[in-house]
Amino acid sequence: MMQTEREYAEALFTLAVEEGAVEEYSDALGTVKGVVEENPEYIDFLCSPAISLPERVQAIDEAFGESFPENVVSFLKILCENGRIRTLLECIEEYGKFAMELSSKTVAEIYSAVPLDAEQKKKICLKLSKVTGKDVEAVYIIDESLIGGIRIEVEGKTFDGSIRHRLSEVKDVIIG
Repeated sequence: MMQTEREYAEALFTLAVEEGAVEEYSDALGTVKGVVEENPEYIDFLCSPAISLPERVQAIDEAFGESFPENVVSFLKILCENGRIRTLLECIEEYGKFAMELSSKTVAEIYSAVPLDAEQKKKICLKLSKVTGKDVEAVYIIDESLIGGIRIEVEGKTFDGSIRHRLSEVKDVIIG
């Protein structure tokens, strides 16, 4: 299913690049994401068969039409018309990946058993920047199941230096 979201996001991203409005579209999509996350019932409303499609599309126009780029509003309408509005957040995430790639940035998810201090975070980001050749936007996640150490997910790769992973490796060697 992720392929469909990627295709929708890529179509919007292509329009954004052609217009030189990648950042403007990103900002608009960020606002939409915030609205949807704060009001999950809005997606239910846009999917409701009890409300006619023209009314749902008009609701999108009324909510976003005045202040958003026309292509972003059209994107929302197309998702609604094609019955894909429930995938909106995934589409926005995919768009974000395209935008990051264009801007030589990447997102790294950094899992640790305990909170990292500022110096540790700085060192990790510098190292990841060298490895990826991109500016790294880090998302820090506490995962006590790691026991200790860290696990990093960046650009589809996983670097696992957690104690849990090392114990698993030792177990595999012992069991054979």
